Amino acid sequence: VQLQASGGGLVQAGGSLRLSCAASGRSFSRVAMGWFRQAPGKEREFVTAINWSGDSAYYSDSVRGRFTISRDNAKNTVYLQMNSLKAEDTAIYYCAAGSGLTYSRLSRYYDYWGQGTLVTVSS
Repeated sequence: VQLQASGGGLVQAGGSLRLSCAASGRSFSRVAMGWFRQAPGKEREFVTAINWSGDSAYYSDSVRGRFTISRDNAKNTVYLQMNSLKAEDTAIYYCAAGSGLTYSRLSRYYDYWGQGTLVTVSS
């Protein structure tokens, strides 16, 4: 079972990036998926999560209105569209697969984790 995150890079403040997380080894169409991030010198924090069907999502206050999570269960892939990026969004972004149909902001709820993709926002 593997989660492969991609799409990170260097972008100027105000710009956009789209992250992808492709799952392999099993289907994740019946579990919630989430994105977390860890900035240098800080603890990992919750960013957003989406339920199994994709019709409900939850966002942290710091990204609500700027980031959008979505999923394509046919492709076993979850996406994170990031707009209006700020310097404080700089972090390694991790995708994770949950243990049930609905989402949680707690990292212990997630059973599988990707390797992370680095997002750097220059001010």
